[in-house]
Amino acid sequence: MIKKNGIGMAIVVVCAIVTIAMFTGCIEEETATPAVTVTPTPPLETVSDKMQKPKMVQVDDIEIGYNIFGDGKPIILIMGYGSTMDIWPPKMIEELAAKHQVIVFDNRGMGETTSYDKEFTIELFADDTAGLLDALGIEKADMFGWSMGSYIAQEIALNYPHKVDKLILYGSDCGGKEAIEASSETLSILTNQTGTPEEIGERLFKLLFPAKFLQANPDFYKSFPCPKETGSPQNMARQVEAIGNWNGTYNQLVNLNKSTLLITGTEDVIVPPKNSLIMVEQIPGAWLVQIEGGGHGLMYQYPEKISNITLSFLENRKND
Repeated sequence: MIKKNGIGMAIVVVCAIVTIAMFTGCIEEETATPAVTVTPTPPLETVSDKMQKPKMVQVDDIEIGYNIFGDGKPIILIMGYGSTMDIWPPKMIEELAAKHQVIVFDNRGMGETTSYDKEFTIELFADDTAGLLDALGIEKADMFGWSMGSYIAQEIALNYPHKVDKLILYGSDCGGKEAIEASSETLSILTNQTGTPEEIGERLFKLLFPAKFLQANPDFYKSFPCPKETGSPQNMARQVEAIGNWNGTYNQLVNLNKSTLLITGTEDVIVPPKNSLIMVEQIPGAWLVQIEGGGHGLMYQYPEKISNITLSFLENRKND
């Protein structure tokens, strides 16, 4: 969560995905051409392959870049702050797409999605997402929002209830004065601009994942998705303003009449898990799953677990 008084911190996080990519070795280097060229059998198109060929659709004043995987009842994945659709864990998408039509997209001003002069707000991002569903001819979908994406999902559920079936809020809080900030220690790390981009990326990477997990999985960084899309620092700063100006939903959550699942990691230091406890008490009939040893990036730690929990929830909960 990024508060108004944390704007400086958020500006540092602007470089998070790029610096993490550098730290994890995602930046491609030129390699020598082999003396003998062998033409391999073309593999089946993977999630990562398809992410490199996004589709485009006009929504209000912008063009939105998106991709669709699988068939069945639609579920739309809403990305968090400063990130693009190609950062979703491929394994999670594959698991969900085996039973659902999975829609991923870039938020306004990120990746392939354009932006203009409108002030960025969480409510505007919700309008964009609702407009994307309309443009794709989808009347109603399940919503899965991560971090800032969960704020957007909350606003859609409250302002466009007819478009939402079930709601999954991962790494979430309700905003406003009721939300719990990260610790001063975490904020200190986030605001530390010293060192090389690789060193900054390493520090940010270690905030996404618990120390015990990284110690037990020393090669984990090699499996982290390598983003190809980018977002300008200006548009990321505009996202920061949108988050900082968001009034939150605490007082409205008691009126949320959607089957809702909250997912949090017990070791999430960026959005403390107590936020999900606050929200589950406000949302009628909500489910809460706390994943032991999970950080803010727990969907990368346990992509199959997240997809299995999500599928179980979608298949077993019904809205009134």
